[in-house]
Amino acid sequence: MSGPHGTQAPSPWVQRWTPLIQSSGIGGPRVLDLACGHGRHTRWLASQQDLTNSPDRRATTLLADVENGPWPLEGQQFDAVVVTHYLWRPLWPVLLAAVRPGGLLIYETFATGNETVGKPSRPDFLLRHGELLEVCAGWRVVAFEDGYLSDPPRYIQRIVAVRPGTDHPGRHPLGAG
Repeated sequence: MSGPHGTQAPSPWVQRWTPLIQSSGIGGPRVLDLACGHGRHTRWLASQQDLTNSPDRRATTLLADVENGPWPLEGQQFDAVVVTHYLWRPLWPVLLAAVRPGGLLIYETFATGNETVGKPSRPDFLLRHGELLEVCAGWRVVAFEDGYLSDPPRYIQRIVAVRPGTDHPGRHPLGAG
């Protein structure tokens, strides 16, 4: 998990649930890696052969201030939205709308309790117990965890949820981990 910027391994949570991402169109799935940092998850997702029909696996990067500016992807939807170690509650309605019907949300960030072991420690940056379940109310929750991890010490909350509705006949198998 640790290492110089740009060389960190992808989150085991993202790795575990990546096989559930399904494409709704030709050329492989459209995935939004929000607040992607140095791109560890973008690189991981692009490396997964099963995620694309195209030998040309490209990523488009966009630098935008999503906390103070307008949402730069207005009207766009994705087969999956991946978010790790980022929390900006006012953005949740936009993020949920960015997942296409039948698409996947993979979210993992720090939770209440983390203030006892390190940073972030401000409540603004820590999920309340069960908060991701509240955010995804009405979605099909595939997996949810809320607790302590020891290496490195941190409190984490994470969810994988499927947006209601189906715009394609695909299924999300549970044999992903």
